[in-house]
Amino acid sequence: MIELEATARKVIQQCLAPKKDEVFLVVTDPPTRIIGETLYKAAVFLGLQAHLLVMPETEKSGAEPTALVAEAMKSSQIVICPTKHSLTHTSARKEACARGARIATMPGITEDMFLEGAITADYRKLAELTDRITEILSVGSKVRIEKERRVLELSIEGRKGVSSNGLYHTPGSFGNLPTGEAYIAPVEGSAEGTILIDGSLAEYGKVRGPLEVAIHKGLAVEFKGPEAEWIQGILGEREEARNVGELGIGTNDKARLTGIILEDEKVYGTVHIAFGTNSGFGGKVSAGVHIDGIILKPNLWVDDRMILKNGEFVL
Repeated sequence: MIELEATARKVIQQCLAPKKDEVFLVVTDPPTRIIGETLYKAAVFLGLQAHLLVMPETEKSGAEPTALVAEAMKSSQIVICPTKHSLTHTSARKEACARGARIATMPGITEDMFLEGAITADYRKLAELTDRITEILSVGSKVRIEKERRVLELSIEGRKGVSSNGLYHTPGSFGNLPTGEAYIAPVEGSAEGTILIDGSLAEYGKVRGPLEVAIHKGLAVEFKGPEAEWIQGILGEREEARNVGELGIGTNDKARLTGIILEDEKVYGTVHIAFGTNSGFGGKVSAGVHIDGIILKPNLWVDDRMILKNGEFVL
């Protein structure tokens, strides 16, 4: 417990840079309550105006919290959310950021992840790489992903990349902790081709075998592999849930493939594609679900510039 509290203080001070006159809110749920209470105790120790709110567990990532939670988030200057399912891509998070809150989400965080792996990264070094990749995405027009002869192409023209670099010091900033990814909302309807998800899936864990996803006019239309039935059940038949909502690139050299998406999507040199909501970071779709899939050791180009070769950066 001492080690957990030491990590909590470090995370709060370095990543959120709180001022003592700011309202500091911890939003947690029963599965992650130990981490939530640890963060709350650390905030109290640091002399902050700390509040702890334990909410009902949501049914899946991207699902909205209760109205009470959403209002509390909007009334706070700093919010940290260790919860089982992600609040990152929710209207509650978006509206709180619009009010000036800076928010760190920790979906699926475990005690192990709070002490080892991605959380131990050098965040200054990580921020340099993450910001650089984000800039490349922001000025790019098209992306090509290759993995074992499967190819997916999509447009990012006119969209702005997001740097989840772990330093949430300015009003309205947000991202995961632990973190390390650059991501962007592809243009709706633009994605065409096939991807091979061979790492893990949000809400599921490590895949048993590669999941092949056929994508047409920006929507996932066919799934093949051991996890096909599972993901079809999660996404259902609604077009907005099958929307290719996110392209992300992992930049954290300490992150491990654990089966928990919070850390998996940060693994250095991986790419992830998410289906569902992207309205919180520049897209147009609200689906009530956001499911990421990790692609290991891909090749990736932005326009005609190669960024990743077999999972290694070639900048």
